[in-house]
Order: sequence, then structure tokens, then C-alpha cells
Amino acid sequence: MTAPSTFGLSTEARNLHWLLSNLVEEVPGVHSVTVVSSDGLMLLSSDPGRQTAMATDGRQDGPRGSSADLATIVSGIGSLTVGAAKLMDGGGVKQTMVAMDEGSVFVMSISDGSLLGVHATPDCDMSVIAYHMALFVGRAGHVLTPELRSELRKSMESAQ
Repeated sequence: MTAPSTFGLSTEARNLHWLLSNLVEEVPGVHSVTVVSSDGLMLLSSDPGRQTAMATDGRQDGPRGSSADLATIVSGIGSLTVGAAKLMDGGGVKQTMVAMDEGSVFVMSISDGSLLGVHATPDCDMSVIAYHMALFVGRAGHVLTPELRSELRKSMESAQ
């Protein structure tokens, strides 16, 4: 995992980076994690400096290739589920899980409209990942102010 430099960041930004790194390092089965703002911009990532890898046939190599790919997927899933909830009068979306043959993607809402996304192995313990995501959301949700989101965006831009 390549972490952005936290030098010069506010205490809140450094704490969020630490929480994100902790989620990846301590939860078995987690490949990568991202936080996406309500307007779809990546705010935090477990691998912000990693550029899109190209497969041997020239195609992009999916979410393992780029942190931006996971952020795009999380933003899209979030948008689709919010639309579905509105159509079904289901209220707010709390969490979405997509299980695939070769992995899983989890998306959880954060209080300010941002989203936490996790890409995990197919054999991960879903309840453990959901629990740790809820802990992250509980700790991060109240500090994601407009000022902190702006600071995190600038940090992500400089890391890439």
C-alpha cells in the first residue's frame, strides 16, 4: 500500500488516513478502500499513487489497477442504489454489497453524503468487513467538513 504523505495535513486529515490504513492492514480479505465525496470525487484511498495498470492486451486491469477505478465504481453503485431507494420509497441507503466470483465490493454511506467503498476477496468475512466499515463511518462521519474534504482532495491530487 502506498500512502500519501501526511506531512502538512491537519490532525483530522491525518486521523482519517490512519483509520483508512488501519482498515486495510487489520481486516483480513480487504484489497483496497476508498472514500468518495457526494459529488463522486475520491477523497481518500488505500493506494492513491497507484496508476491504472494495463493488461497485456492493452485493456485496463479493473479495480486492482487503479484506486480511481474503485472510486468510480463506488460512486456509481452509490448513485444507482440511491435512485432505486427513491423509486421504491425505501428511505436512505445504508449499505450495499456486490458479491462476485472473484471478489466483493461493499459501499456504506457516510453522514455527509460521502461513501466508503471496500474491495475484498471472495472468501472474506462479510460481517467483519461490515463491522469495521461501520466503525470507520462512525469515527469519520462527523469530521468530513467542507474544509476537510477540500484538503483531502488536494492531498489526493498531489499523491497522484
